[in-house]
Amino acid sequence: MIIIPLRIWLVIGLLASLFGCASPGSYDTCPPGTQKGPECPPLEAVDDPFINALYNKRTWIPEDELDIDPIGLGVNADIPVQDARTKFLGAKSEDAVNSLAAKIWMIENAQHTIDATYYIFKRDLIGEAMLGALCNAVQRGVDIRFMVDSIGSIGSNRSGLKALDTCTDKAGFMRNANGELTTKKARVQIVIFNAISNVFVNPNRRSHDKLMVVDGSFPERAIVMTGGRNISLSYYGINEDGSPKADTYMDAEILIRAPLDSEPNDYPVGELSENYYSILFLFGDNKLLDPSEVVTALGVYTPAREDAQVALAQLKALPVVKQAMDSMPLYFKEGWYNSKVLLAHELDNLSNENIYSDAAENLDKNKNSISYLLKEIPRDEYKNRHIVSPYLFAAQYYDDDGNIVHDGARNTREWLDQHPDSTLELITNSVLTSDNFSAQSIVDMNMAPRLLLTEEMQEAWLASDDSELAELVESDEWRELVSHPRLMIYELGRLDARELGGDVDYGKLHSKYLVLDDSGFVGTTNFDSRSALINNEMGFFFKDKELAQVLDADFELLKSRSYLWGSPEWLELRRKVFELDGMKGSTSENQRTIYKGLRIIGLDNQF
Repeated sequence: MIIIPLRIWLVIGLLASLFGCASPGSYDTCPPGTQKGPECPPLEAVDDPFINALYNKRTWIPEDELDIDPIGLGVNADIPVQDARTKFLGAKSEDAVNSLAAKIWMIENAQHTIDATYYIFKRDLIGEAMLGALCNAVQRGVDIRFMVDSIGSIGSNRSGLKALDTCTDKAGFMRNANGELTTKKARVQIVIFNAISNVFVNPNRRSHDKLMVVDGSFPERAIVMTGGRNISLSYYGINEDGSPKADTYMDAEILIRAPLDSEPNDYPVGELSENYYSILFLFGDNKLLDPSEVVTALGVYTPAREDAQVALAQLKALPVVKQAMDSMPLYFKEGWYNSKVLLAHELDNLSNENIYSDAAENLDKNKNSISYLLKEIPRDEYKNRHIVSPYLFAAQYYDDDGNIVHDGARNTREWLDQHPDSTLELITNSVLTSDNFSAQSIVDMNMAPRLLLTEEMQEAWLASDDSELAELVESDEWRELVSHPRLMIYELGRLDARELGGDVDYGKLHSKYLVLDDSGFVGTTNFDSRSALINNEMGFFFKDKELAQVLDADFELLKSRSYLWGSPEWLELRRKVFELDGMKGSTSENQRTIYKGLRIIGLDNQF
């Protein structure tokens, strides 16, 4: 799956053709022999051809001015397997804080470029602090592209992003690889992905990406970070005062750098990731955020910029964050694994039509897709498969005539029957820890029953309320089926949870990864229908025994905090949750009704 013949890498000439009409910059208007005017570079600035080309390549261009379809380019690109150094940030609380410190450190240590995109961006302490760090970066000459999804970040106040854009008023000039100032002034380009303010936009087309690329075109400095964590206090284990956050998301991310001994002619992982970002950045329904010149001149955004600096100082002063920030120089220097990595995405989801009836055919259209590469895994190559996802579905697709053309549960059972030495272990949320009652109803009323139970027992499980199921769940057949020795479905949360009168905080599961013996994948996809068919997603497949062992340790940690689906303890946990006041208790108790309703109106693939 990972070690495939090395294909010709993405043709930079094709990608560069996207940017042929970019402006060379306004410094040419400077009066001869003077340095008057805010756009004029210093006297010692060099006219660097590499920086000029990079500047043009990074420039946002409206769809009607593009000569090439960027999404088509990404779908058809020949993406290579790459040598890389890797690190994993998992569910432990120290990993969450290190993830936050790493992002701030990466921004503050960037020398040339920053590219970042997040599905959810909130202007809480962390979001404000990131805006402050980015503002400082552009003012020291770092060229910035920043993108948020229009639906995922629909509640965010755009004024903070517009304030970041105005930081370019005092932007510095970019530096080349030798550290010399160049004639290109750094920018902040902020894009709203698939902006719902556009006419005829399809709001279902979303970028679920969480990606930061720093100094991507400079191999020795480039750092790539992706995974499940968005920009919000909810993902980093702390409250605004630095105290532990009880309901934090337990998540996973991967850090990637070029190997220390990479050859100059190699296509490094940082440059590839930056080019991938460019393709997503230029999606036709994106909208460039453009603050009003009048509003800017009136100083309306000045308080927001000042607030961002206060937030950055406040965040870095928190003892738990300060300790993590102090450790970052050593963290980024040591402890890397030498891996093979392969970038994968679901860019084709942004243009596919008939996404449900043609789902099986669509799997073969994008050879770079996560779904396609997962499908191509040799069935007998990996014995032990571990999968973690908050919204884990066993896909079932139909054609226009209602015939099943793909059944993930059936395929899984067949694989287990054909490979008696193999195991499959899954970890997902329970009714206690899930933040999406609709998705959880599909997990508990569809995915797990289809994988574990006979058709007759599936019907019985779905037919009655939990209070009426004693005869079913206490039967020998039930206990045998849910205790499958090679197919285990775990759900996060136990009876000692604080919500149930105990003293343990289980948070919410948000990690998305899989481990296949000595290989795996870390990224943004939830392995559900929305991720496979509708959203754009991205991540990296890897091959590396040591890295796989680190992920397996994280898997075992999550498993130790979970119950087997269908076990007596799991059933008791459900009963306890039903008794809770508010939406958590009522939606959990009504799972069957919710799932049946979704199935009737055809929305069971939307969550």
